[in-house]
Amino acid sequence: MNFDEAMDACAGHPATELGYPFGEGVHVYKVVGKVFAILGDEAGRARITIKADPEDARALVATFPEVTPGYHMNKKHWVSIDLPSAGAPLDELIRDSYELVVATLPRDKRPK
Repeated sequence: MNFDEAMDACAGHPATELGYPFGEGVHVYKVVGKVFAILGDEAGRARITIKADPEDARALVATFPEVTPGYHMNKKHWVSIDLPSAGAPLDELIRDSYELVVATLPRDKRPK
């Protein structure tokens, strides 16, 4: 998956908002005001940072060379994935990140 495909995958979830709180080059995807994905291209290095279950995060870092602990984030709950990524199942990981964040929302605020 490349950068544009990752952007499309993030935007495809219900109630998703795209913002730029860190400047033009950093795309922040939120659901009901909570971040679930950050995409950026810093010094020619494109990456996506997403939320992950701590056990899954450790396994992903150990399994895929393009996956590292979350860049500028809590290393236990976030992972960063260099793009393009041929190995990591990004569609599934983005969906999981979205669902982890939605699960923390009050029931009446969750997207339908």
